[in-house]
Amino acid sequence: MDFSLSDEQRIIKEAAEKFIAKDYTFDARNKIISSDEGMSRETWQQFADFGWLGIALPEEVGGYGGSMIETMIITEALGSAMVIEPFLSTVVMCASLIQQAGNSTQKEELLPKIIEGNLLLSLAFVEEQSRYNLADVATSAEKSGDDYVINGTKVVALGAPWADKLILSVRTSGNRTDTSGISLFLIDKSAPGVTCTDYALADGSQGANILLENVSVSKDALIGELDQGLTILEDVIDRATAALCADALGAMEACFKKTLEYVKTRKQFDVAIGSFQVLQHRVVDMFTAVESSRSMAYMVSMKINVDDAIERKKAVSAAKAHIGKHARFVSQQAVQLHGGIGMTEELDIGHYFRRLTLFCRLFGSTEYHIERFAKFSQI
Repeated sequence: MDFSLSDEQRIIKEAAEKFIAKDYTFDARNKIISSDEGMSRETWQQFADFGWLGIALPEEVGGYGGSMIETMIITEALGSAMVIEPFLSTVVMCASLIQQAGNSTQKEELLPKIIEGNLLLSLAFVEEQSRYNLADVATSAEKSGDDYVINGTKVVALGAPWADKLILSVRTSGNRTDTSGISLFLIDKSAPGVTCTDYALADGSQGANILLENVSVSKDALIGELDQGLTILEDVIDRATAALCADALGAMEACFKKTLEYVKTRKQFDVAIGSFQVLQHRVVDMFTAVESSRSMAYMVSMKINVDDAIERKKAVSAAKAHIGKHARFVSQQAVQLHGGIGMTEELDIGHYFRRLTLFCRLFGSTEYHIERFAKFSQI
């Protein structure tokens, strides 16, 4: 498997890394988090100007026409600076869902606005009882004339505090855990009956719990086929997991580089602590963890579009389990090798630790993906 980037991909990578290094420093990030909105609309518009918001969307709707490789390049750079803006929720999750399952009207109306930076979306699919089971949906949508009435609660909707619209997974038929009977609806976040409880996540980004009380939506709000939304949802979450792996890779590499620099300059007994052999071994182990995770991130980005859904799921779970294990190791070592200062708010290492800790739980824990990989390996 060839992991080398094309000339165009290298240009994207270099441009993203240059922007992050110059304009999205740790201090700049802290100012964004402490602002009233908790994100930067100006930065989001810059993403649009760079073409990042349409990086994997087709050219006919104004996108770049790229693949998951280009998405991975962008998310790796964003992870290296722990970017707060909702690239994952709006671009990787919602835009790809609309591109795959939306009708022509929905694509023409929504995708150009996303690409231009004028529309933020959030995919609300998690429920309190569902854990990592995408088919466990209690939120219901009942037919009422030509409309549907939605009732239920969604939790941990990533980027929902900033979203203009929400995409919901709801049950339109069957029992709570049936694999059929799940549909996807697009609603305005400001619609009557929608109540969002916003909160900060561990890494400084934001999510929300969403209460839906007799929310009336038109049948035109349905994305994809009625009762057949689970397959699309599974594909989108697999893509989001792959992108999140690249984000974690960027954070892991930043942890490693900052820790390497620290042990070269921090002195004890008048010598750099990096000269101690036991610490050298730990830094080498960090490097090995980062590079093996890089291989897995590239692998899953290349396999995400395979026709065989089982192979796709196996690749995603293999990458998430492997990178999850090593993300925990790298972030813990970074904190420990920095000593007490590694836990302070003023140093970025503790913030990387939080980002990677959140990664380990989003879209399935390491243990969950090991079991998922084993399950699909037996088919």
